Amino acid sequence: MERIAVLTSGGDAPGMNACIRAVVRTALNNKMDIYGVERGYAGLVKGEITRLGTRSVSDMIHKGGTFLKTARCPEFKDIKVQQQAAEALSAFGIEGLVVIGGDGTFRGAKDLSDNFGIKVVGIPGTIDNDLSYTDYTVGFDTAVNTVLWAINNLRDTMHSHDRVCLLEVMGRKCGDIALYAGAAGGAEYVLVPEIPFDLDEISSSIKKSYLRGKTSNMIILAEGAGNRDEIAAYIKEKSGINVKVTNFGYIQRGGSPNMADRILAARFGYHAVEMLRNDGDSCAIGIRHNNVITVPFSEVANGDKKFDKRLYDIAHILSL
Repeated sequence: MERIAVLTSGGDAPGMNACIRAVVRTALNNKMDIYGVERGYAGLVKGEITRLGTRSVSDMIHKGGTFLKTARCPEFKDIKVQQQAAEALSAFGIEGLVVIGGDGTFRGAKDLSDNFGIKVVGIPGTIDNDLSYTDYTVGFDTAVNTVLWAINNLRDTMHSHDRVCLLEVMGRKCGDIALYAGAAGGAEYVLVPEIPFDLDEISSSIKKSYLRGKTSNMIILAEGAGNRDEIAAYIKEKSGINVKVTNFGYIQRGGSPNMADRILAARFGYHAVEMLRNDGDSCAIGIRHNNVITVPFSEVANGDKKFDKRLYDIAHILSL
């Protein structure tokens, strides 16, 4: 294979630029032509394809977001739209494609591979860490550390004002950001979609802690676990203690990637190009027990993401 392309799709994540950089420079090191597709599948359909060189990714390893830009493309589910994308790749003589994104990105990759025989390698790039086949995704670790920074800052104000803080974090239906940030930040309560919680019990516990002199508490809420305003109002009503809500939002998705995500991006980008260079089958790349693995796209969505119940229990014990 002599000519490949790379795109980023879906939500952006810290480390995507580092990943593109690894793909580009690995390809060039192997005398392969490398192209960048702007704005994900939406740009691919429109033929927004540009040749990249080593200088294209200079000074990019530390930057958040993606210089190739990204977009969601729900119409890509239509096989006629997929055909337009396949024709765009063919027009540029591109034989293989690296896609960086989450589950929606991988569904598009599988369609291109299954329906049009295009060799596609997927790299998991999403802060949610919600793909079941891999231990970690590019961007997750940085997002957790960004939330941890917020927890540290919010604690100062909550302590000063004798308040409870409810911090909502991203993750859709996966509670990993809330779990890891809550455990590392010493949050008193971590509310995630995977584990049922009792608001009456939490309210009672907060009231008891207030009576014994602990006048501030931190609640980390995964966005898929419930409505933040309704939960805060309920706890305030039952406990009689003021609850301040903070929605961290897109701040979690930006910022310079940390060491863990830069190294993960480098490993994934390198292996993605190696798979295409050696004419391997279409697949998704992941990491298990610190080893890079490849998984057929047909197996990517098999089973729910395994929640770390043990870490959840540890965080609960240490918060008492």
